[in-house]
Amino acid sequence: MSSTTVGAELRRWRAVRRLSQLELAALAGTTQRHLSFIESGRSRPGRAIVIRLAESLGLSLRERNDLLMTVGYAPVFTESGLDETALRPVRVALEQILHGHLPYPALVIAPYGRVVAANDAVEVFTEDASLELLEPPVNMLRLMLHPQGMAARVGNLDEWGRHVIDNLRARARRSPDPRLDDFVAELAEYVPQAPVGPEHLGFSVPMRLASADGELRLITTLTSFATATDITLAELHLEAFLPADQTTAELLRVRAERYRNGRTTAASRR
Repeated sequence: MSSTTVGAELRRWRAVRRLSQLELAALAGTTQRHLSFIESGRSRPGRAIVIRLAESLGLSLRERNDLLMTVGYAPVFTESGLDETALRPVRVALEQILHGHLPYPALVIAPYGRVVAANDAVEVFTEDASLELLEPPVNMLRLMLHPQGMAARVGNLDEWGRHVIDNLRARARRSPDPRLDDFVAELAEYVPQAPVGPEHLGFSVPMRLASADGELRLITTLTSFATATDITLAELHLEAFLPADQTTAELLRVRAERYRNGRTTAASRR
């Protein structure tokens, strides 16, 4: 690749991050003059400075590999399959976390909402959902907002759904991706617009989800692998739901017990 191409990529990322040459140079431990030479194509950067610049720009591991390859260097971050032996300890740990979170729902989600693992309590999300939306691999974001998924049961879809959309748009601004833009546009069509009134509480309002046992009020926690050096792990996140009140906690406990007993009965019949 030409030095000009590398420079154009750095300028593009600086614009996305709203950083001046001086600010980025200071973050990366180099001089503005050196960075200016790289961006103008007058200097071919070494591998180490490319990694420092990518890190200072806050690029994802995948984006750092892309920048390295633009310069002509080999990628440094691996991308393992989740079912590979190298990631077995991580899989075991995730399974333990998912099981330990019962009777509350928890999922491991890959980019664009693809579910890669979940505990039994997520059955509360699939109640009355279209079979088409439950075909693997399930896309949790689409299931949540689609009219034939959870949307019909979410009492505050306008506010809660907008929270989901805004988070995705923030991610798209940070890491521009046409595929993500298209996905956000699709999801946005499912969420009704609602004016912000005097009782608006921002994103602090829990999701109100109707169920066969009564209304559930759920809040969400997101966990990511902040120190991962494998692209697959770095792009995963654990989404765990917690009850926002005692009534929800009790309903989820009852559902989990009923679901467990149902599976046990079915297994004994076989």
